[in-house]
Amino acid sequence: MAEDKKKISRREFFGKSIFSGMLAGVGALGGYLGFKGVGDTVWQIDPAKCTQCGNCATFCVLEESAAKCVHSYAMCGYCDLCTGYLDPLAKDINTGAENELCPTGAIKRSFVQDPYYEYSIDEELCIGCAKCVKGCTAFGNGSLFMQIRHDRCLNCNECAIAAACPSDAFVRVDAKNPYLLKGTETA
Repeated sequence: MAEDKKKISRREFFGKSIFSGMLAGVGALGGYLGFKGVGDTVWQIDPAKCTQCGNCATFCVLEESAAKCVHSYAMCGYCDLCTGYLDPLAKDINTGAENELCPTGAIKRSFVQDPYYEYSIDEELCIGCAKCVKGCTAFGNGSLFMQIRHDRCLNCNECAIAAACPSDAFVRVDAKNPYLLKGTETA
């Protein structure tokens, strides 16, 4: 026997159609706003969480990583024996290239006055390996730290470095304030 199907009136059909259309519109608006929110944020490394693992140098989708070492000059001790510049375990403590931590020579040392030296980062040479940051954090005051340079970053929705970061130091921050500086509150 055939079942009696309930017939719906034209008024009910249009009422349900309008309700379904409104639900679809609300869903589309929510999706748009969620996507737009990603555009208002950028990836950044939280210096308080970074463990200097070295993944920034190898996991970035760019040939040259967007993660670079930066220097907080206000925190620096300008030491003759900078453990971010020189290998603290070297046999002879001198400024020979074999004693430098940076494999590319990106850290430049300039004499200020005895016994003070100023250290600067040549970002074109920096590969983001964080060896200098690790040395500075382990034995120094931590004035060297890693940051994403937004003039280079593609702002991938799924950052490969963030996925590989063992300490979850990669966070999304407001694009209006894209840098997390050492010693400030983090997002």
